[in-house]
Amino acid sequence: MSNKNMEDDKTYFFDKEKNVKRLMHIFYGCCALLFVLDFVIHRHVAHQWENLWGFYPLYGFVGCVVLVLIASWMRTFLMRPEDYYADEGKNDADKKTDNNVGEQNVDA
Repeated sequence: MSNKNMEDDKTYFFDKEKNVKRLMHIFYGCCALLFVLDFVIHRHVAHQWENLWGFYPLYGFVGCVVLVLIASWMRTFLMRPEDYYADEGKNDADKKTDNNVGEQNVDA
C-alpha cells in the first residue's frame, strides 16, 4: 500500500458523527449558560439601549451581516484571476512564448 492510500484512509476527529454531536452539545450548553448568565450578571452600561433584552446578540448578528456584505462588495474589485501568480518569476521572453499555449480558436 502506498503512502497516498494510507493518507486517504486516515480518520480525523470530526469524521466521526459522534464527535460532531458532542461538540454541538457543548456549543449548545455554552449558549444556554450565556443566556442564563445574561439575567444574573449586572452589566455596567454606557447607553440606555444596552439594557434592552438581547441587545448584544442582535448587535453582534447585525455586525457580522454588515461585515459579510462589505466583504462581498470588496471582492468585486480585490479579486484576482485564478492564475494571477502563475507568471511570477518568469522573465518577459518566457511570458511571450507562453501566451498562446492552450488557446484554441473556437470560432473556426
